[in-house]
Amino acid sequence: MEAYSKSRNTILAALAVVVGIFMVTVAPFLIQTSVERVVAALTKVSAEKPAYASGIQIFSLLFPIYRGLIFIGGVALLLMAGPIHKGKAWTYPVSQLITAFPAAGGMFMMMPYVSFIEGFPLPTIIGMAGLLYFWTSIFLRNTEKWTKWGQFLTLSFAGMLTTHALITGTGNLRMLMTRPEKPMFNGLGVWVLSWSAPIQWICAILLFIAIYKIAAHQAIGWWLALVAAFSLLLMDVSLQVIRLTMTASTAWDYSYGLPFLIGLIFTLLFPKFKARLLPEGSCSGG
Repeated sequence: MEAYSKSRNTILAALAVVVGIFMVTVAPFLIQTSVERVVAALTKVSAEKPAYASGIQIFSLLFPIYRGLIFIGGVALLLMAGPIHKGKAWTYPVSQLITAFPAAGGMFMMMPYVSFIEGFPLPTIIGMAGLLYFWTSIFLRNTEKWTKWGQFLTLSFAGMLTTHALITGTGNLRMLMTRPEKPMFNGLGVWVLSWSAPIQWICAILLFIAIYKIAAHQAIGWWLALVAAFSLLLMDVSLQVIRLTMTASTAWDYSYGLPFLIGLIFTLLFPKFKARLLPEGSCSGG
């Protein structure tokens, strides 16, 4: 059975053109406006709270990098519109990865925006544009319900965790850059930040790869998602406990990703979902 009917291929191809054009033409300007507003706000805040000064450097670098990913992804999506219309199987996992960039990136860029700027957060538009194609391509597929919902939940939770990992890793770096004892580390409560940051970013990369591999129905995607989920679970719980008990911090930021972690781990291990996410004959891990 074909993954999509001809009419659904046409719908997806048209949507790929619309979202691709948005990623190439509109998203870059939204990101530029967003970063300028965030930097301007942080410049004022850091005058009274120097610990926030590191955010100016970090976001001035990360927003443009993410803009580059989204721009190139948009070009790729436009070039893929033809193969999508023809129903080429390889376009499904590739387009899932491509639209995961604006979906996760938009939500990542939204966090500093809502933290310092009033009004509607512009990066939300970018995130929703990515999700529009991301979710539509899942639900239009001609698959039975357990496969459809298994992919929807797994890929969505993986994307949400990618966002949380990027936010947490960036927050770790921001605090490390402005620690009073720099370049030294004042005990476990501080150096755990340098332990966490690279783990967050590595797991974000693993989850992006997992999104592609799971959509391609390859066992490695399931395993990468499971490894990333358990790595983040161990790191975030440890970090939360250490920060609350060994520092003056009272923030619960590191526990915000727990619902997504639990959701992803449950979906990956629940037998009915696992059987559909893994290729036939590999449910035992072979």
